Amino acid sequence: MTTVGIIGGTGPQGKGLGYRFARGGYDVVLGSRQEDRAVAAAEELGGRLGGHAAVRGMENDKAARTADLAVLAIPFSGHDQLVDSLRDSLAGKTVISCVNPLGFDRHGPYGLDLEGSSAAERAAALLPESDLVAAFHHLSAVTLLGDSEWLAEEDVLVCGDSIEAKNIVIQLASTITGKDGIDAGRLRLARQLEPLTAILISINKRYKVHSGVAVVGMPTGR
Repeated sequence: MTTVGIIGGTGPQGKGLGYRFARGGYDVVLGSRQEDRAVAAAEELGGRLGGHAAVRGMENDKAARTADLAVLAIPFSGHDQLVDSLRDSLAGKTVISCVNPLGFDRHGPYGLDLEGSSAAERAAALLPESDLVAAFHHLSAVTLLGDSEWLAEEDVLVCGDSIEAKNIVIQLASTITGKDGIDAGRLRLARQLEPLTAILISINKRYKVHSGVAVVGMPTGR
């Protein structure tokens, strides 16, 4: 069984992704700076899953070492330092970044200017022996943790430079939406994916919803 390690797995999005992956039959390890928080979050998800799925909690570095496949579900603040500390633990693995570098002011959310880069590209530079893929940015933590069997009206956009790594993540997306993710191009396009989340947050606030992204015109059975 493939083990998915979620770095920052005690936050809302990390827990939501962990819940969906565990429901989909993956062994899930939730990581945290504090192991006791990770253990508590894993027990919470285990209770919801009724003991039919494997969810464990560990400190971030241990979770990274244990995982076959890792997800960076961490705040952008402190991102570079944490990712750099996991370089050896994540070497040789596919790593998914769903980090959204956002700022907030009196006008609302906005995408931070990373000077022609993205959180995913910065992670790729810090993890030269890992295959970085950008995905899962636009899934609401509320809907991930909800009771719907699938988030069938949404699509997962996947960017990366390794075709093999992207295909792994495209298949992983089906545990959430019930369909494969969409190959959205090279990793550099994460520069557009990440700040799009600010628009969804604004929509959510205006209309009191949990909006997502859907791509029309795709072939059936892609």
